[in-house]
Amino acid sequence: MYQVDSATTDVCSGENDFICDWVYDVTGNETVAEVVDWFVERPLTVLLIWAVAIVVNRLVRRAISRGEDRMVRDREKRLEERRAEEVEDGRFEDMELKARQKAIELTQATEQSKQRARTLGSVMRSAASAVIFTFAILMSLAEFNVNLGPLIAGAGIAGVALGFGAQSIVKDFLSGFFMLVEDQYAVGDIIDVGEAAGVVEEIGLRTTQIRDVNGTLWYVPNGEIHRVANKSQQWARAVLDIEVAYDTDIELASRVIKEVADEVWHEHVANATIIEEPEIWGVEMFGESSIAIRLVCKVEPGEQWATSRLIRGRVKAAFEREGIEIPFPQRVIWTKHESAPESE
Repeated sequence: MYQVDSATTDVCSGENDFICDWVYDVTGNETVAEVVDWFVERPLTVLLIWAVAIVVNRLVRRAISRGEDRMVRDREKRLEERRAEEVEDGRFEDMELKARQKAIELTQATEQSKQRARTLGSVMRSAASAVIFTFAILMSLAEFNVNLGPLIAGAGIAGVALGFGAQSIVKDFLSGFFMLVEDQYAVGDIIDVGEAAGVVEEIGLRTTQIRDVNGTLWYVPNGEIHRVANKSQQWARAVLDIEVAYDTDIELASRVIKEVADEVWHEHVANATIIEEPEIWGVEMFGESSIAIRLVCKVEPGEQWATSRLIRGRVKAAFEREGIEIPFPQRVIWTKHESAPESE
């Protein structure tokens, strides 16, 4: 095994300076060995470090790009599946305008989703390159005997301080990263994240902007979103508990409610599209002055509220025609009259 004597170690920078060691052994001249060490071996080592860093960076970026392409393909596949469902159901065969509008909305949503995937891939590639080349710089400085201990210690202290001071921001960015990867919701979706609920207007790595029913724009940090209720994916359900008086014929009331819902279903109302036959689930509960009959309608996402309002209005008119009483709180009061005592 090759042994490095103490004199060679003093001349060369370390045990792995093979060229310097060889030159010193051949020439026995410390000056020549030092010149070779500083102007030949160390630059060559730095070049090797950067060559490896460039190769690793390209491999990592390529892997990230493949993952990005896979995300885009998955989202395009979901779009095609939803389009196929629209065609198979034939729900828009009498509504060409809405069919085109729906296709445009689906395409726009998918394009936005794909754009977020590309943005996320770009951020990941930039972060990977920064980490790889930072290590390359540190290793290159170490080759020229730069003491990295204080630098690393200072960076560690700064990182700990920054971590404690900006942990909420880091949490927001990490949460936003996973939300974008999982594609939990898109711009235009109606979501409920707890204190805020409404239409998503913008999705960022740190915050999500939600416009509620009153027009208020909420800026919700992604780290504060612990659960998301998305009311705009694939389909929704309008659930109506329609109350009738206790002396009402339940079968008659159920039949009238079903007829009204079927009319809305066959009409294909623009903003209240029922996509499957409505169902009467029966008596839901007994109230203080009424009996609730539950009607369930499967509708287009985001149209459950308009559908419910439309059906309620028509049910009221139908009840009036059929003489079905819509209940209201009533109270029976019994009064007792005591006769006055007879006078003597």
